[in-house]
Amino acid sequence: RRPKAMASAHPSQGLPSGMDPSMVDEYASQSKLLQEFVKIPSIGKAWVFTSKDENASRAMVSVSQSDLLANKKRSFLLNTHISKSSSKSVSFQWSPFPVEMSGVSAVVPSPSGKKLLLVRNAEDDDSPTKLEIWGPCQLENEIHVARSVHGSLYADGWFEGISWNQEETLIAYVAEEPPQPKPEFNDSGYKKEGSSQKDFRSWKGQGDIEDSWGETYSNKRIPALFVANISSGEVRALKGIPRSLSAGQVIWAPSSSYSLVFVAWSDDNGFQETPRKLGIKYCYNRPCALYAAADPFKEEADKPSTDSNKGDTAALVKLTADLSSAFFPRFSPDGKYLVFISAKSAVDSGAHNATNSMHKIDWPTDGKLEGSLSVSDVPTVMSPQDGCFPGMYCSGLLRFPWLSDGRTMILSSAWGSKEVILSINVASGEVSRVSPQDSDYSWNVLALDNNNILAVSSSLVTLPQMYYGFEDSHTDKPCQWDWQEISSPFPKPSDKVSSLLADHKFSVIKIPVSNPSDKLPDGAKLPFEAIFVSGKDSASSPTIVVLHGGPHSVYPSSYSRSLAFLYAQGYNLLVVNYRGSLGFGEEALQSLPGNIGSQDVNDVLTALDFVKKRGLIDASRVAVVGGSHGGFLTTHLIGQAPETFVAAAARNPVCNLQLMVGTTDIPDWCFLEVYGKEGKNCFTESPLADTLTQFYQKSPISHISKVKTPTLFLLGAKDLRVPVSNGLQYARALKERGVDTKIIVFPEDIHGLDKPQSDFESFLNIGVWFKKYMSK
Repeated sequence: RRPKAMASAHPSQGLPSGMDPSMVDEYASQSKLLQEFVKIPSIGKAWVFTSKDENASRAMVSVSQSDLLANKKRSFLLNTHISKSSSKSVSFQWSPFPVEMSGVSAVVPSPSGKKLLLVRNAEDDDSPTKLEIWGPCQLENEIHVARSVHGSLYADGWFEGISWNQEETLIAYVAEEPPQPKPEFNDSGYKKEGSSQKDFRSWKGQGDIEDSWGETYSNKRIPALFVANISSGEVRALKGIPRSLSAGQVIWAPSSSYSLVFVAWSDDNGFQETPRKLGIKYCYNRPCALYAAADPFKEEADKPSTDSNKGDTAALVKLTADLSSAFFPRFSPDGKYLVFISAKSAVDSGAHNATNSMHKIDWPTDGKLEGSLSVSDVPTVMSPQDGCFPGMYCSGLLRFPWLSDGRTMILSSAWGSKEVILSINVASGEVSRVSPQDSDYSWNVLALDNNNILAVSSSLVTLPQMYYGFEDSHTDKPCQWDWQEISSPFPKPSDKVSSLLADHKFSVIKIPVSNPSDKLPDGAKLPFEAIFVSGKDSASSPTIVVLHGGPHSVYPSSYSRSLAFLYAQGYNLLVVNYRGSLGFGEEALQSLPGNIGSQDVNDVLTALDFVKKRGLIDASRVAVVGGSHGGFLTTHLIGQAPETFVAAAARNPVCNLQLMVGTTDIPDWCFLEVYGKEGKNCFTESPLADTLTQFYQKSPISHISKVKTPTLFLLGAKDLRVPVSNGLQYARALKERGVDTKIIVFPEDIHGLDKPQSDFESFLNIGVWFKKYMSK
C-alpha cells in the first residue's frame, strides 16, 4: 500500500485556505490584470523654481510606485526644464531618468531653489534622525539629531510642518518630543534614579498610559517645534508650548519679534469635562488655533549670555482666539496679511468634516500682535445656486500659493463630484473657477510658475495628465485660462490597460431627492450626484454600486486604480455622492447627522432606481462595495433591501455602533451621526442603556435577520477607527445564519488597508467575489 501522504490528491488539495476551487483560474487572470494597473505610477507633489529669464524655469515632480514584493511605496524625483514662448506655448524637457528617494521621509526645497532638505527619519530607537542639506552639486551639511533631542519628524498628515526661513539659514519643523521618563527596574526592584546610559541589568516599564491622536498616530509622541541652524548643525526646541498643545504646520513670519507662526491642537475638545485626545485623522472637527512665537536662536541672542536664562520659556501669542479652528497659515508676499483656512463649521457642529471658510489677519509691522481679529474672506456657503460656487473644501495648500499680484491665491477644492482649481482674491473675497468650466474631469494644482499653473487632470476613465495653464488676457471674460497638455515623461500603460480605459466613458448624473421633507432646509432638497461609468454595452452589464466613507467626504471623478480595475472586469460603476458628502454646500452636508442609516440609504437606492428606470443597467445583477461609512451603508443596504444586491464587499465597515462607541478612537462620531448636533452635547464615555439601544437600532446589525446577500469582509487587525471586532461580529453572525460569507483579516493594517500588498489582495478578492456571483 502507498503511504498515506502519497494518496491521490483531492482536487482542492494545495489550495490556499478559503479559496473556491472553481475560481482559481479567475483568481490568476484577475491578479495578472491588477498588476498591470499597479505598475502605473502616481503623481505627487511638484515644485517650480523661477529664474531671471522669465521664459525659463525648472521644476521637480515627485512620483510614487507600489512595490508589491517589498510591500512599500517607492518614491522618485523627476526634473525638467520649462521653456515658454511669447505665443503662450510651453515645452518641458524631462531628465532621462528619475532619482529614487530611498529612505527619504520628506523633500523640502529652499525658497530660492538653491538648497534642498532631505529628511531621513530614524528606523529604530537607537538611530538618529538625519537632516541632509544639499546644494547644487554636493551635500553641504548632514545634521544628526539624537533621540534624546527629538524623535521622527512629522513628514505628512495634519501635523506636518517643515519651513525654511527667507535667508535660508534656519529650518523650523515639527517632530516627536523626546521620550518621557519611564519607571526602571532591576534585581533590587524599582530604581529611584534613572540613567540615560544603557544598563543590561535593568529594564524599563510602561508607566501611565498617554493619550494619542488615534489612528495613524498611536505610536507617535506629542508633536513639538524645533529649529535647526544649517551651518552649525545646532537644533533648539521651541520652549514654552504646554504639553496640552500639539504643534504643527509651522511657517516663518515676516520680520517681527515673533518669527514663527504655527497651528496647535488642544487636548480640550470643547465637550468633555475631562478632556482627552480623540482621533484626528480625517477629523477637521478638532479645535485648533494659530499661535506666534519667537525664533529660539534670535530669542537667545537677544538675552544676556548667562546660564541662568538657558531654557527660559518663550512667550506665545494666540492669534485666533475668536475662532474655534484655524490651520494652513500662509503670509501674503508683501507680509501684510496672514491668510488661513478654518473648519469652524465642523468644530461647532461636531461633524468630522464640513464646509471651510477662509480668513485673514492684518500682520502688524511693529510686531504687536495682541488684539488681532480675523476677517472672513470666503464665508461658508449654505445652499449653492445651480452651477455656482458650493463652498470651500480644502485639504491642503501650496507652500507658496500666490500669483504675482500678491493677493490672488490658487488652491484645489471639491465642487460637487469634481475637484477643481480655484483662484481667490484675498483683498475682495472674490472666488473664480480656474480649471475648465465645462469639464467633468477632476483638476488639482501642483505648483505655480509665476502667474502660470502646473496642474494635473484625470477622470475615472483617464490616467492623470499634467497641464500648464496660462491666464487668457485676450478675452473680456474674467478668469479665462488656456490649458496646454504637457508631454508626459511616463511610459504608456500596457496595450490591454489602454484598451480597457478607452472602452469606457463616464458621466456625472444629478439625482433628484426622493420625497424631501418640508422640514429640510433648501440646500438639503437640492439634487445630489452620482458618477456613472459604463462600457459599450452597459444595459446588459452587471453594475457595482460604490460608496465612500466619512460620511462627510466625497468620491471625486479623478482616476482611481482600484475602481479602474473593477470596471475593467466588465462592470458598470455607480459611484454615489449621497447628501452629507463634501462639495454640495453646508445645508446638504448637515442634513445627514441624525439620519444615518435612513437618509443616506434612501439616497443610494434612489440613485440606483434612477439608472434602472432609464434602462442603463441590468437590474438583476447589482453588487455593492464600500469602506468605513461606505461599509456601514453596504451592510445596511443588504439588510434593508435584501432582494436588490447579488453580492457585497465591505472594507472595515461600521456594523454595530453599540460595540464601536466603546472601542473607537472617535466615540464622539457615534453620538454626532446618531443624534445630530445634539450628539455633541450628550457625548459621554459611559452611555446609558437607552443610548446604546439607539445606537443598535441605527446600526446595520439590527437588520441582519433579513440579509441573504453573499458578503466579503476585508478587515485591518490594527484599525483604531473601526476596530476589527465590528466587522468580525457581523460577519460571524451572517455565517451563523447560513449566508455565504468570506473574511480576510490583514494583521498589520490600520483603517485604510493601504499597504500595497493588502490593497492588492483586497481588491483582487473583491473582483473575484463579484465575478463569482454576477456571472450569467
